[in-house]
Amino acid sequence: HKCYDGHDDTLDTHILDEDKLLDLMEAIFQECEDENVGIVADYHSCELFPERWFDLIMVLRANTEVLYDRLTERGYNEKKRSENVEAEIMQVVLDEAKEAYDV
Repeated sequence: HKCYDGHDDTLDTHILDEDKLLDLMEAIFQECEDENVGIVADYHSCELFPERWFDLIMVLRANTEVLYDRLTERGYNEKKRSENVEAEIMQVVLDEAKEAYDV
């Protein structure tokens, strides 16, 4: 669905078009609700999404050595690996989830 708007060469990743992603997901969530079907959404951050979309939020953590090796195997550059490992050490996603969903 190409929910991106350009490319970040420093991190070697697409730049997310949040509006396009949210519009697409809103339609998918509505369709699932109309059909009384559950949905599992997997994403690396949660502050972007409305609380009303979810019944349960889980934050998965990883050992930083395992994470670093995993990202290296995926071919991530040093800057991207370092940012991801630092975010895991500082539990950024966990803190964002707690703040975004009043946990």
